[in-house]
Amino acid sequence: MTDLANGVSPILALGPAAADYDPDETAEWLAALEGVIAHAGQGRAQYLLRRLAEHASAQGIASARVSTTPYANTIAPEAQPPYPGDLQIEARLAAAMRWNALAMVVRANRAYGELGGHIASYASAADLFEVGFHHFFRAAGDRHGGDLVYFQPHSAPGVYARAYLEGFLQESHLEHYRREIAGPGLCSYPHPWLMPDFWQFPTGSMGIGPINAIYQARFMRYLQNRGLLRTEGRTVWGFFGDGEMDEPESIGALSLAAREQLDNLVFVVNCNLQRLDGPVRGNGRIIDELEALFAGAGWNVIKVLWGSDWDPLFARDRTGALLRAFAQTVDGQFQTFSANDGAYNRKHFFGQNPELAALVADLSDEDIERLRRGGHDVRKLHAAYASAMRHRGQPTVILAKTMKGFGMGAAGQGRMTTHQQKKLDTEDLKAFRDRFGLPLSDDDVAQLRFYKPAEDSPEMRYLHERRAALGGYLPRRRSAATRGLTIPALPSWGQFALDANGREMSTTMAFVRMLGGLLKDAALGPRVVPVVADEARTFGMANLFRQVGIYSPQGQRYEPEDLGSMLYYRESTGGQILEEGISEAGAISSWIAAATAYSVHDLPMLPFYIYYSMFGFQRIGDLIWAAADQRARGFLIGATSGKTTLGGEGLQHQDGTSHLAASAIPNCRAWDPAFAYEVAVIVEHGMREMGEQQRDVFYYVTVTNENYAQPSIPSLDDGAGNDGFTLRERILKGMYSLAPGSRERAAVQVLGAGAILPEVIAAAAMLRDDWGIEAQVWSVTSFTELQRDAIACERASRLGEPTAEPYVATALRGSRGPVIAATDYVRALPELIRAYVPGRYVTLGTDGFGRSDTREALRAFFEVDRASVVLAALKALADEGQIGADVVRAARERYGKDGKKRASWQA
Repeated sequence: MTDLANGVSPILALGPAAADYDPDETAEWLAALEGVIAHAGQGRAQYLLRRLAEHASAQGIASARVSTTPYANTIAPEAQPPYPGDLQIEARLAAAMRWNALAMVVRANRAYGELGGHIASYASAADLFEVGFHHFFRAAGDRHGGDLVYFQPHSAPGVYARAYLEGFLQESHLEHYRREIAGPGLCSYPHPWLMPDFWQFPTGSMGIGPINAIYQARFMRYLQNRGLLRTEGRTVWGFFGDGEMDEPESIGALSLAAREQLDNLVFVVNCNLQRLDGPVRGNGRIIDELEALFAGAGWNVIKVLWGSDWDPLFARDRTGALLRAFAQTVDGQFQTFSANDGAYNRKHFFGQNPELAALVADLSDEDIERLRRGGHDVRKLHAAYASAMRHRGQPTVILAKTMKGFGMGAAGQGRMTTHQQKKLDTEDLKAFRDRFGLPLSDDDVAQLRFYKPAEDSPEMRYLHERRAALGGYLPRRRSAATRGLTIPALPSWGQFALDANGREMSTTMAFVRMLGGLLKDAALGPRVVPVVADEARTFGMANLFRQVGIYSPQGQRYEPEDLGSMLYYRESTGGQILEEGISEAGAISSWIAAATAYSVHDLPMLPFYIYYSMFGFQRIGDLIWAAADQRARGFLIGATSGKTTLGGEGLQHQDGTSHLAASAIPNCRAWDPAFAYEVAVIVEHGMREMGEQQRDVFYYVTVTNENYAQPSIPSLDDGAGNDGFTLRERILKGMYSLAPGSRERAAVQVLGAGAILPEVIAAAAMLRDDWGIEAQVWSVTSFTELQRDAIACERASRLGEPTAEPYVATALRGSRGPVIAATDYVRALPELIRAYVPGRYVTLGTDGFGRSDTREALRAFFEVDRASVVLAALKALADEGQIGADVVRAARERYGKDGKKRASWQA
């Protein structure tokens, strides 16, 4: 191990004091350690080493220990428990699954060359999965809640191949791999939305699986500590690739797992040393790097590098020649060894020196070629999994060394192009058959027929018996909870918002007060999960610290500085708030765990994640898409929303696009309310839709931090106007008139959303007072809901189905004059409904980079202030010939809108 800066060993870099000037004394110390190991065991030796390190540190002596262990298996052969399964039957089953996985991909690409698919990843991971399926993965049942398994996405064909043998999938499913539109198709990667009764977790976007798995394990402990669910004995398994560990999300929460002692969590990293295009660490060793990373984060690390065939070689190697050779071999060279035969490996690896050559002198080239890596030896893997299950106080990572494309021979094993291998010729397929001893004829191979042993065969009986012993089959997904949530009536937690009577408050503060009311409800309160990345005090949530506490598995082991205050920072084992620190990725992962508890645990929860809206869809949008794939149910609350509501903060905290991102996610319902009563109506509807009706949607609600007068709500259930809808229905459909009685007099329609609605209301007053023009004001609670309704109506009409007109057209029917829409988001948001607005339509938005200034200055800068709304209305009226152009010129002069200011999107 060398120092990258100067190319020398870190021990030598310590200087002359590190030189061994007394070899005899060194030998005595080493002999003493060996004596402890021999007579008291490794545990005692580890304890003494730890005490020595602590004592040395206290004496001011820096440790010179390297951060990795030798390139060998962590578990010695003599420490392996007996293998509990039938190795021959399991090998035959694994061969069948390997073949069927390969066949479905190759068949699809013979017929449809553009479909793609992956063979090599499952070829490397098959044994990792099968040991778990046969001996460890517990399914949900009456006496066990079930393990949670995150499968490596590119290995999905192997999971399908097993489900085919189990009888869950039919041959027709395999024939439609990656063809889901016509026929019983199979999706490319794990997707609960596409296969809602099969896959539990979406892992296709690499990096998301690891962080989600950590927070799922943590949420299980949260449920246990809060007394909501017994989760002991349940394990979260995560199977990931070594290249996937490059993703920041993959490693971003490792320390949390160790800090909270999540010994219900096991990662299995498939170290085939290869990314999609080539080596992961061609000039280094990824296993060394991952060992240092996980051990440094506080994880228990188990390395499974070499199969049982290597044990005799290690036993004969008295001088450490193998470990020295491994230490000098980088991953790029290991990959070359994988891609070549026994003769090549004899010459280029074992031929490095006489000691290595002597170790394999009695082995044939075929014997050398059959020397397996640890990830392809079920006995080594079983020992590692069993050790992980026994380990307490730490999460465990198993680093399993494999070959990408294992068994594919010259067609793909260990080659740079292995990941792109979609097709094999007939001779390669025959070689694969022979390599794994499959009972297939040449014609079966040529036709790529799927193979399934007879139902009464020893293999099939064994398959079903093993799964029965573990509680059933998986992956399987529960689509709905046995019981939904009991939602309290709106007045019990939101009456203050319905009867605001002009009290000034921000909608953020109104929401937090509603949340406090929901937490007090006897039935629903315990199921509410408040989540915050940080700055709960900024959002006014400090009162919840004392009310329900902040979750901490260690409780509170310190006296908080603010203990004497009413709103002190209270941590508790039974705390309800998940305060995730400065990690939006961690917070949304916690939210996902809570939002999917109805499926994962048959325990519906109601999570509210409140955060700066800027750091939601823009920063962690991929994780939000994963939540959508996983059919999450809950609320995302985008606080301090929009481009101008958070005065002084500037570009990095200003959000102008999150509603556009939300509009693209089919099961995300997005809202931008302006008034507290609108927030209350939307939240109540969402709780009933998700909690009572158990619909697989989630709500994105943006709220502001600006205090302004909040009106009381008119009667929710009384109709107003001639459209036949109640006010509640109009709010939920996306827009309603604040003064429907002005329809007959109004010459222009002005639409406002969220933070800009007060500006639109003021603009209507200016139009009346300054220019004698009546305007009808509309509150738009959701441009996306309006657009989705209109698109649905448009499609139904195109297909000849009877349908109503789009709601936005219905609402505006009979209104006079042009329509002006203003929002705190980019103009593309109100533009979503342009095609469905009758007459002239003008949009105002906050396009461009943000600035730091006052709200008033920002709104003037982005031209969404009240004067800009007035000017837009006057210009539209002039364009229609209803007023003269001189009125528009006069307005420009009066309001200082002379057009000389540069456009906001310009640098």
